[in-house]
Parts: sequence; structure tokens; C-alpha cells
Amino acid sequence: MGRELRGIKGKEAIEAFVRAGGEKRPGKGDHVNIKMPNGLIITIPGKKELKIGLLKAAIRKAGLTEERFSNLL
Repeated sequence: MGRELRGIKGKEAIEAFVRAGGEKRPGKGDHVNIKMPNGLIITIPGKKELKIGLLKAAIRKAGLTEERFSNLL
């Protein structure tokens, strides 16, 4: 697979989900909501490094594969 999913910051993940067709919306505090084309909303903390479980769950919810997500980074 392309890039390891560890050590990815929230900002990088948000940009990748937007490249995948998501629509960025404000959330509470430093969190950002992204409405994906499949209609589901993903909430990502914008500032810190994401935990692997949260990131993998968000990728699944967005309807992407880990490989596709890595390519969007």
C-alpha cells in the first residue's frame, strides 16, 4: 500500500476527504464535519494527529478504501 495511515494530522485527512468529493462544514471547536457524496457526515478533529481507529472508521464511513485514501493524501 502507498502511505502508512499512522501519523496523519487532521488537516491532511480533511483535505483528502474533500478531494474525494466531500463538502467541508464547520463543527464544534476544532472539529470539522465533511459531508461525503454517499450522504454520510464524517467528523474529524482538525488540529491533532488522528488515532488509527478513528481514521480507519472515517475512511470506511466515507465509502473509500484505505489505498484510495492514501492516494488522495
